[in-house]
Amino acid sequence: MGIYNTYVLPRLVDWACRQKPAQKQREKIIPLAHGKVLEIGIGSGLNLPFYNQNNMNHLTAIDPSPDIWNQNTIDTKKLPFDFDFICASANAIPADNNSMDCVVMTYTLCSITNVSTAFEEIRRVLKPSGVLLFCEHGKAPDLAVQKWQNIINPIWKRLGGGCTLNKDIPAIIKSNGLKISKMDTMYIPGWKPASFNYWGQAEMY
Repeated sequence: MGIYNTYVLPRLVDWACRQKPAQKQREKIIPLAHGKVLEIGIGSGLNLPFYNQNNMNHLTAIDPSPDIWNQNTIDTKKLPFDFDFICASANAIPADNNSMDCVVMTYTLCSITNVSTAFEEIRRVLKPSGVLLFCEHGKAPDLAVQKWQNIINPIWKRLGGGCTLNKDIPAIIKSNGLKISKMDTMYIPGWKPASFNYWGQAEMY
C-alpha cells in the first residue's frame, strides 16, 4: 500500500473533498472561526478561502499527512492572517494549554482512531470560553443506509486512509467532555453511505 498511500490516496482524498456539496458545507461553518484558531486535519487547505479575516488573528493548522498538504494550491504567505502549518496529529497537538479561542474540524473526525485522546487534547488547548466548530459525515439516521455503512466500512476504511463511514458524531462529541450548543444535519448530494452530515458548534462545560 506504500505507493497507493503516498501517490494515489492524497489525490483521491483531495478530489473527494473538493466536490461542490462539501465546499458548501465548509462555507456554512468556517466563517464562524474567530480569534486564535487551530484547524485539525487541514488536508490540502480547502477551508482556507472561507475564513473571515475580520474575525481572526492567527491560524495554526495541523495534519499528519504532508503528502495531502502538498496538494495545497493557495499561497499561504498571502493569507490576510498569520498562518502556521505543522505536521502533527490530533493525539499530540503542538499548542499550549488554554491557548485557542476556536478549534475547527471538517471531515476529520472520521479518520481519527483514538478519539478520546484527541478530545483530551482539544479540551487542553481550548480556552474555557473556547468553541469547537465541526462539520463531519457519519452515521446515517436511516436503518437501511446504516446497514450499508456497516457492511462497506471495513474495506472503505482500508482504501480511504482510515476514513470511517458510521461514526456517531454527536455521541462522540458529547461523551468526550464537550456540550453541543448548535447542530444541523442533512444528507448532502452524493453517495448516501458517505453523505449524511453533522455540523455545528460545541463548547466547554
